[in-house]
Amino acid sequence: PVLYSYFRSSCSWRVRIALALKGISYDVVPVNLVKDGGQQFSAEFKALNPMQQVPALKIDGIILSQSLAIIHYLEETWPNPRLLPQDPKKRAQVRMIADHIVSGIQPLQNLSILKQIGEKKTEWAQNCIASGFQALEQILQHTAGRYCVGDEVSMADLCLAPQVANAERFKVDMGPYPTITRINKGLLELEAFKVSHPSRQPDTPAELRA
Repeated sequence: PVLYSYFRSSCSWRVRIALALKGISYDVVPVNLVKDGGQQFSAEFKALNPMQQVPALKIDGIILSQSLAIIHYLEETWPNPRLLPQDPKKRAQVRMIADHIVSGIQPLQNLSILKQIGEKKTEWAQNCIASGFQALEQILQHTAGRYCVGDEVSMADLCLAPQVANAERFKVDMGPYPTITRINKGLLELEAFKVSHPSRQPDTPAELRA
């Protein structure tokens, strides 16, 4: 497999965690979203992913984009360890939390949006994340065990940790979100989350390396 990734992209990080958890070795092709006006806009990359976004994964003779679609494919082809619970209710809760983050929070503070917001981009990102985290904190109080849903790492957790990293980057006050903070702390202690972390990627700038 070949993963087209950017070290700081939260969508790419989700997929890197899934690959690490399932023990799938892969090659990385870095796509710098800032350099050269954004390498994702090159004709070469557009041929791979017409949406001109990372991640994209070349695997089993196909090219997949969209992080959750990639994770679902990995789940179906490499079932262990499981990232979606067998219990239908828990499975629905995992998908709900994942969608909450990938549809309701992350796109609103994405690089392409922040470029259009201009000077007030930090304030905009803080508001978007805080609004989403207020709801997420309430949801997790009903679903969480050690992790987002019960005591097993799931697709919801793969979305949570990168989003908390975004929140910290935009200096969001995490005080009002003790459940999110506790789960994230536990996740960052897991090896799969460590090796896939933005501070440990081949394209991580020297000053941001762990």
